[in-house]
Amino acid sequence: MRTWNRSFLVTAFLVILSLLLVACAGEPDESPNDDNAEQGEGGSQGGDLVIATQADAVSLDPHATNDTPSANVRINIFENLVTQDENMELQPSLAESWEQIDDTKWEFKLREGITYHDGSVFNGEVVKANIERILDPDIGSPVAFMYDMVTEVEIVDDYTVRFITDFPFAPLPAHLAHPGGQMVSMEQIEEDYAAMENGEQPGTVINENPIGTGPFQFEKWNTGQSVKLANNENYWGEPALLDTVTFKVVAEDLTRISELTTGDSHVITPLSPSDVEQVENTDELNVGRQESSSLAYIGFNMEKEPFNDVRVRQAISMAIDKEEIINGIYDGVGIPAKGPLAPGIFGHDEDLDGLEYNVDEAKALLEEAGYPDGFSATIWSNDDRQRVDTATNVQAQLAEIGIDLEVEIMEWGAMLEETANGEHEMMVFGWTTVTGDADNGMYPLFHSDNLGAPGNRTFTVDEELDTYLDEARQTADPDKRLELYSQAQEKLVEIAPFVYLLHQEYLLGVRNEVKGLTQLPTQLLQLKNVYIEQ
Repeated sequence: MRTWNRSFLVTAFLVILSLLLVACAGEPDESPNDDNAEQGEGGSQGGDLVIATQADAVSLDPHATNDTPSANVRINIFENLVTQDENMELQPSLAESWEQIDDTKWEFKLREGITYHDGSVFNGEVVKANIERILDPDIGSPVAFMYDMVTEVEIVDDYTVRFITDFPFAPLPAHLAHPGGQMVSMEQIEEDYAAMENGEQPGTVINENPIGTGPFQFEKWNTGQSVKLANNENYWGEPALLDTVTFKVVAEDLTRISELTTGDSHVITPLSPSDVEQVENTDELNVGRQESSSLAYIGFNMEKEPFNDVRVRQAISMAIDKEEIINGIYDGVGIPAKGPLAPGIFGHDEDLDGLEYNVDEAKALLEEAGYPDGFSATIWSNDDRQRVDTATNVQAQLAEIGIDLEVEIMEWGAMLEETANGEHEMMVFGWTTVTGDADNGMYPLFHSDNLGAPGNRTFTVDEELDTYLDEARQTADPDKRLELYSQAQEKLVEIAPFVYLLHQEYLLGVRNEVKGLTQLPTQLLQLKNVYIEQ
C-alpha cells in the first residue's frame, strides 16, 4: 500500500485496581496441558508458531526503542522485575516481592538461581547496571523518562535492591513492568559499552544477539523479514510450550489474511476491523478481541507554521468528524476520544469536555488565524490500513475548510526516526498507556523534557502543563493526583497538540489450532502458555 518511497487506581491498572478483561484468542475452556497437544522437543507441548505482524522490530535492545512491534518480540527474550497479568495486575517476575520502605524508597527481593541464556547470573548488580544504563545520557535511551526519578539503586545484598527516588513515586513498580525495564545481562552491557568505545552505536551488541532470562531465546533476525525465537529449555520457571516462535513481517492486511487462511501463519496482528467478518465466517479461524489502553490520534508539529498557532490546531480538531472515522474505517470498533487517556486508566477524567465537531467554528478560527482560504500541508502515516484510511479521510474532511492535505505513507522505522527529529507537519499515530497510569499516558507525550523520541513528537512546550505533570508524579496522594491530571487534560484540550480520535479495540486473527493465546490491553501477546493442537 506504500505510495511514496520515503524511508514511522494508585494507578488503576497499577496496584490498587485492575481493569480490562483480556480476550482469549484461543478457546477459553481449553487447557494448555491438553493430552492431544503435539509433544515438542524436551517433552514440551509444542509446535512452531508463526505470527504475521505488520511491522518489523526496530531494535531488540530493550533500552533502545519504545515501539510495540519491538516489544512484542523482546518480552519473550527478556524479563522485568515485575510483570502484568492478563488483568493488568502486577505480579512477581525476576523480583519475587517488593515493598515501599518510605516515601522515596522501595525494596525488591530478587529470585535466586536465575541465569541468562548464556549462563551468566542474574543478581542485584545486574539490576543496578540496567537502570544505570537506561539513565546514561551516552546511551540516549528513549525510555529514560520511565526511571528518571530514580537517584540510586542500592545493593543491600546479592538478591536485595533498593530503589531511591528523588520524590514519592507511587507508579514505580508498574514502571518496572514496562518493556523498557527489561533486564539485559551484565556481560552484554559491558560488551556493548566496550563496542561504543570502539565507535559502535549504543545497543549494537545487544541488538545483534539479545540475551535475556526469558522462556524463549533469540535464534535469528532477517531484518525486514522475520525474527525467530526458540524454546529456552533451561528456563528458571515453568517452561514455554512452543518449540519456536517466528514473527514474520507481512505489511499488507490482505496478505496477512491470506497467510492465516492458508495456514502459513497461525496468528495475524493487527486484524483490520473490515476483515473481522471474513475471519469469523471461516471455519478454521477465530477473532481475538481485547479492549485497550490505547489512543489513536493525529499529532501536529507545533514547531512548524501554521501549527504553531493554537487556533489552527483547534480548527483542525473541530473540522474532523471522529464518528465518521470510527464507523467508516474502524467499523465501530472503538469509542471517541476527548483527551489522551482511555476509560479505566488512573487519571482519566470522564467529565472532560473535548473540542466538539463544528465546521463553521473551524472556518472562523482559521480566518481569525489569518488563513481564510486555508493552506497546504502534509500528513504522514505508516502503512497500517486504518491509519492510511484515516489520513485519506481527514484529507477529504479538511478540504471542506480549505486545507489541501497531501498524504505521505512511510515505513514504520523511518516514521519513528523522522517524527522524533521533527521533520513532519502532521502525523497519524498511536500511543498505549502501558502502565495503566496517567503518568505514562501523558508525561512522555506532552512534557517538555521528552521532546522527540521519548514520545513528545508534537514538540509541546507549555510551562503550566509541565507543572501539572510534574506535581502529579511527585505526590503520593491519589486524590491530588486525580485533580492535577484533570487540570492537565483540560489544558491539553485547550492547546490541542493532538486531534484525539479514538480508543480502539485490539483485534487478532487466529487459527483454531492455536491454544492458550492472550493479548494484554497494552497489545502485547502472551506466548508462554501457547501451543498448537494437532
